[in-house]
Amino acid sequence: VGYGVIEKREREILPLSYGCIETSARDRTTSHRLHEIYLRVSSLLREYSPDEIAIEELFFTKNVTSAIRVAEVRGVILLAAEEQGITIVEYTPNQIKLAVSGSGRAKKEQVQDMVRRILKLDEIPKPDDAADGLAIALCHIHTLR
Repeated sequence: VGYGVIEKREREILPLSYGCIETSARDRTTSHRLHEIYLRVSSLLREYSPDEIAIEELFFTKNVTSAIRVAEVRGVILLAAEEQGITIVEYTPNQIKLAVSGSGRAKKEQVQDMVRRILKLDEIPKPDDAADGLAIALCHIHTLR
């Protein structure tokens, strides 16, 4: 699960934190992994006390099993935010690409490079999920303008 925490101060957007919540598929049950994600998301929300969180809308691909797993993870994220009274906003992948790069058809690499440029980072955040988390946060900031 990629995440990005940003803050807007006057005309500058600052990255406060970003990364990826990872769990081990080998030695954990799905329920245990979901609980671990829930606890880590809850901790991030308590630490940064955001006014709102933005997440990517679920879209279905050909892999139904993967879509189900993504939906389960989204559920624990939504629960963690709701428990803390944090407003949740959702964006489609095309909305995110458009807000960050200017094109809803931008390639992943283009969006990642724009994240780096907008946030004045030395390099593209790794792993890709962390860059995605920051892109969603930037989409929300740009949409609020």
